[in-house]
Amino acid sequence: MFRNLDKRLTTILLIVFVQMVGAALILPILPLYAQGEFGLSPQAITLLAASFFAAQFVAGPYLGRLSDRFGRVPVLIISQIGTVIAFIALGTAQAAWVLYAARIFDGITGGNIIVAQAYVTDVTPADKRSEALGLIFAAFGVSFFVGPALGGLAAQAFGPRVPYILAGVAALATVFITWRVLDESVDIASADHAGSRKPKLTARLVLSSSPILLTLTLGFVGQCVLGLLIGTYALFGEAVLFSTWEPDSVGFGVGLILAVVGLSQLFTQSVLLRPALRRFGELRLIEVGIMLRAAGMILISITSSPWLSAAGTAMFAAGGGLTVPPTQSTATKAVPGNLRGGILGLYQSLASLGTIIATAIGGVLFAIDPFQPLRVAALLALGALLPAVGLRRSFRSIPENA
Repeated sequence: MFRNLDKRLTTILLIVFVQMVGAALILPILPLYAQGEFGLSPQAITLLAASFFAAQFVAGPYLGRLSDRFGRVPVLIISQIGTVIAFIALGTAQAAWVLYAARIFDGITGGNIIVAQAYVTDVTPADKRSEALGLIFAAFGVSFFVGPALGGLAAQAFGPRVPYILAGVAALATVFITWRVLDESVDIASADHAGSRKPKLTARLVLSSSPILLTLTLGFVGQCVLGLLIGTYALFGEAVLFSTWEPDSVGFGVGLILAVVGLSQLFTQSVLLRPALRRFGELRLIEVGIMLRAAGMILISITSSPWLSAAGTAMFAAGGGLTVPPTQSTATKAVPGNLRGGILGLYQSLASLGTIIATAIGGVLFAIDPFQPLRVAALLALGALLPAVGLRRSFRSIPENA
């Protein structure tokens, strides 16, 4: 799967990897950092996570459209610079409001992954798009193997602020790589010349297309599930999985489990995705991935064992890895080529809305019972089968064994 990659695809994968290593550094320690350094409650911590996605919800479609109009590279550079500023602000914050401001700013400028995915669809044939988007998830997998463990270790060894500085340095490296190495994938002159004659991503277009609506629904529901998990998992680790550990070691334990998620993602994208696409086709594979993701979420929601929880998160990650690339690929095939960035931006925006809702209620559910948000997530994961079946029935124009 990794042989004979287009040079541009290799470069964008490197950029995504470095960027996500930086982002993954802070995952296991941000909730505990907010709690320990600033005294935030579980509800306030989940709202902190929601603030990033709220900003991304507003900005996502615009960033995608801007990259369609002005090119992927300049928008990618601007979004990366925003991430650098946000990480440094997190690491140097002296008041809780700075945490919120940094996460909101990062969300507004955070089109990194949206634009990277649009770039991949630009340089990849339609019949290889799921595999190429899967490579983005493989980069996620490696970064989530390296980042959380490194972040947990750095926080334990050097203090809770150091991982944010390291994340900022990693993000700054992606700015340099993008500026010096990455070629533009959009023909701006042609796009400007023909722009008035090309279709636009309007509400009417979205609402009149069942495939678009159903792929967006899958992104929304899937991210609700993920938001309930990531919004409370570090707190769940402290309260349940690692309740007998020293407080300073909890972030490391959560980081190790998130590293398992990364390994699962890497294995799924590098080994499972291609044969699974051949066996099931894009549309049926979405259903298979949803069932695997739901099974993993159910296991997470019923166990207090770190080992079983790690197994559940591995299943959950594998299911997501089999579901999201073909879902995004299907979304890009449901619109004209000049709207790919826009539709991926809208997909990410609705996914962010799902995360906003999930993280906002996750803290409330956690305050009732640490297992409660995970149980709700398991039910939602099962419910995602309904739009997946509807998508397969409404979008028969995609070959089932592409």
